[in-house]
Amino acid sequence: MRLGDNAALAAALATGLPVIPIFLWDSEHDNAIAPGAASCWWLHHSLLRLVQSLQAHGSRLIVRRGPSALTLAALARETESARIFCNRVVNPTAPSDTSLAGRLRAEGISLETCTPSLLFEPGSIRNTSGGPFQVFTPFWRACLNQRASIPAPLDAPQHIPPSPSWPRSLTVADLDLEPRIDWAAGIRAAWSPGEAAALSRLQSFRPSLTEYATERDRPDHEGSSRLSPHLHFGEVSPARIWHSLAGCPGAEPYLRQLAWREFAHHLLSEYPHTLQQPFQPQFRHFPWRRNRRLLRAWQKGRTGYPIVDAAMRELWTTGWMHNRARMIVASFLVKHLLIPWQDGAAWFLDTLVDADLANNTMGWQWVAGCGVDAAPYFRIFNPVLQGEKFDPQGDYVRRWLPELGALPAEHIHQPWNAPPLVRTAAGVHLDSNWPLPIVDHAQARAAALAALSEMKAAAR
Repeated sequence: MRLGDNAALAAALATGLPVIPIFLWDSEHDNAIAPGAASCWWLHHSLLRLVQSLQAHGSRLIVRRGPSALTLAALARETESARIFCNRVVNPTAPSDTSLAGRLRAEGISLETCTPSLLFEPGSIRNTSGGPFQVFTPFWRACLNQRASIPAPLDAPQHIPPSPSWPRSLTVADLDLEPRIDWAAGIRAAWSPGEAAALSRLQSFRPSLTEYATERDRPDHEGSSRLSPHLHFGEVSPARIWHSLAGCPGAEPYLRQLAWREFAHHLLSEYPHTLQQPFQPQFRHFPWRRNRRLLRAWQKGRTGYPIVDAAMRELWTTGWMHNRARMIVASFLVKHLLIPWQDGAAWFLDTLVDADLANNTMGWQWVAGCGVDAAPYFRIFNPVLQGEKFDPQGDYVRRWLPELGALPAEHIHQPWNAPPLVRTAAGVHLDSNWPLPIVDHAQARAAALAALSEMKAAAR
């Protein structure tokens, strides 16, 4: 979704021939995980920005829908094209480059794939035994050792040679990506999709790098880059971010997060089964519980724990959630409610504008304790203490839970323990306009540890 630092576009332009930009919507692939509603909203608007950008460069975007090989082959025949260029994606549910190339080759068409939107080619960062890293810190050190190989970002072309005759095209609206019932007002207010917006956000983030290490864990502050959806949709490349920020004071903690994203994509490339299965096989014996009522309370931000509910309301309203909050709500789902991490991952994929398969999978498995380099399962976040530590004045809670807005800071993270007169003065009425906690933390912690012991016994 960008013209700058687009390896496939650059390779096509290097031929000196007319270039026909294509967006192919293959939503019918048998194994595909369909994009969520929030992602579809973003994609719609990102495509509109791309159309405008291509028009400004003397070109167009041809939009087609259908099975990849058949649709591309038909388009190549229509335009008498013999070469197709694309950037690889790390997505085990998408048609593989090899199978797609083979089917196109049978039609006399070459498929030329370029480096994916990562800092390093998957499989290129290996440990001393020649295998993939399964622990992040040594992976990060290996990335630093190879940082000289991160190519400088390519500038956007000044002009794209147009086709002498353009093939027919759907409109972006024909893809039916936007919701038919307009629930996206909060997302519209929070985000501006597109390459120009991504580059603007990157530029505005640079001055705050010196405070990133201390601010990144504070959901009550604007300390994160908020570049994740732009990265997910390819509106800005990780290489551009790296070269823009490397060398700036305070940049390393943020670059480390960029490498964490890289780590997730490399792992998914090596272990595609982890989309649905735990990396650690013993967790297949974990006694997860299916409880629709509790899952729904978590999804709707009605658990009774303010830091959890504020985060889930932020997600529902804006399509995004602060990273510290993601860890808190994920820990609550899998360890307080014992609901499978796959259910949480599915909800995030549907509601996040940065719903990245690799990041989402690794993040949920990390919190659940069943992934690569995972947090120990016995590390169970206390949602009250997490709120008091990372939202000490309750500003984050007040922003997303106005019904608790009048509670003083010392009570806002556990309103059920506030003196009745304090609650009454703040207009907080338990089990009326504010729910009691759906589980007791101490009891939930004991149940989670018991479930861990049960799993270990079953796995023997």
